[in-house]
Amino acid sequence: MTDHSSSADGVGEGRPAGHPAQQAPGPYESPAAPQLSAEAARSQVAAAWVRVAPQSNVPPGQAAVPSLPPRADGPAPESKKDKREQAKAERKAEYERKKAARKAEYESKKAARDARKGGGKAASVQTPAAVAAPAAGAEPSAAVTTPAPAQSGAKGPDARFDVPRPGGRLPSNGKSTHVALRATLLITTCVFALGSCGVTGLVIGRSSVTVKPAALDGQDLTRYRLTDFPVQAAAVFAEEYASLCMTYSPETADKRRESLSRYVSAGVDRDCGWNGKGKQQVKQANWDGTVEDLPEYGKNGRYLNIQVTYTGGRTTTLSVPVYVKDLAGASGLRVVGNVGEMPLPIRDTAPALEKGGEVVDQELSNQLRDQVLAGYFKAWAASDTTALTRFTTPDATPAAVSGLAGALTAPVVQEVQALAPEGTESGKKVTYSQGQAVPARVTVVWGGGGPDDAKADVTLKRSYRVTVVNTAQGWFIKDIRGGVMDPTGGRADTPGQATASPSPSPATGPSGSPAPAGSPSPSGAASPGPSPSPKPEASKSH
Repeated sequence: MTDHSSSADGVGEGRPAGHPAQQAPGPYESPAAPQLSAEAARSQVAAAWVRVAPQSNVPPGQAAVPSLPPRADGPAPESKKDKREQAKAERKAEYERKKAARKAEYESKKAARDARKGGGKAASVQTPAAVAAPAAGAEPSAAVTTPAPAQSGAKGPDARFDVPRPGGRLPSNGKSTHVALRATLLITTCVFALGSCGVTGLVIGRSSVTVKPAALDGQDLTRYRLTDFPVQAAAVFAEEYASLCMTYSPETADKRRESLSRYVSAGVDRDCGWNGKGKQQVKQANWDGTVEDLPEYGKNGRYLNIQVTYTGGRTTTLSVPVYVKDLAGASGLRVVGNVGEMPLPIRDTAPALEKGGEVVDQELSNQLRDQVLAGYFKAWAASDTTALTRFTTPDATPAAVSGLAGALTAPVVQEVQALAPEGTESGKKVTYSQGQAVPARVTVVWGGGGPDDAKADVTLKRSYRVTVVNTAQGWFIKDIRGGVMDPTGGRADTPGQATASPSPSPATGPSGSPAPAGSPSPSGAASPGPSPSPKPEASKSH
């Protein structure tokens, strides 16, 4: 240590700091003098600073020497290679530490299992953590305490969470999770992309396809007797023309000719075959549903049969050729030919009904006629809802509980036929279970003629199909329907009558008077003579 009070060995004595004499060696100094150490240099600098500083009245032994600032001896900057090596060493140490922790945990669990199996032997088992613990009395500096690693899933202040460096990867224990997460995200994105592309393709594809409406070919039209021809519109057109054609009188000849000209084409008779004499009036003209092809016009033309009824009572059929220009719009209709008068459709024989072993329970029929149906039809005719509840079931149909609202009055139940269940032998007593339904045919004679008839002695006979149900309180009405089939069948024409006309009235002549038998009709067809009146038939029970 240099003596600060010595003047012989001082460095730069009497010179200020930074003087050249302090830099260069003196004439008596050896130029080859060794360099002082850093500590010695610091001491000399401090001594020189003290000599130059102004002195105070402080005893020499208590002179204050200022302390220099600490040395900035920082570690030399590390290279990238050293950093990588250091990080690698740290990762390896961390791996070893976790491996040792897992092994210790495994050993502890194994020891616990052995202790549960062996009873008191667990006290003598030492875990590797206990073996590695420092012995008692060892120096504290020699024992290196390492914090126990946090177990997977542990919670609390000591739990460790591995966080990667910015731009780095997760530690080795989370690498598989990271890869799985990335793979899941990638697969999910691909699935959504493919689904979006598929849906877009379907939408574009379906929007570009033109859906054609279903159409029937020629075979279907023939099989089901279908056609593109607007039959309803053509039938109305033909009905109007037939009514004008078959109605004539000299007073309205000009107006009739003008009306007919709006229906017919150029070559058709404007007077519809009338010679201008006589009178005739059509009561109604209706299409009878028959259609015949018109070959000259193909699918645009048809013959339509119109049934014409005159005010005198005669009925005939008129065949009218009709052409339609626009089939889709049913426009451009024309009568393209003269009409022809034809007989009425031929009527045939209706076959007799097969009864199939039908048995009538006469005892039940009499009971229903006297005790149930007489009061029911009286309430049903007047639509007396209060009285109808005494005769109908709770689930009766609307027709059974509504009634005629006074349209007919004074009902008299003339005949009832209650049909026994199938398999019942004729002549034996029939028993019915509770809730069983039985059909019955009922004939009712209505008197008084109703409110619209002037004569009070008019009677009407009507037939009904009634369904009755057996209950604990008796028989009740569940349903009623009108009409009963004729079980005998037979031909519609009266035997001995060969005419096709349903009315025996003779045809009118050109002047409106009755034409003689065998005289030609206005259309050229021979009118049959008066036929014998039909024989009255005995009243049938239905």
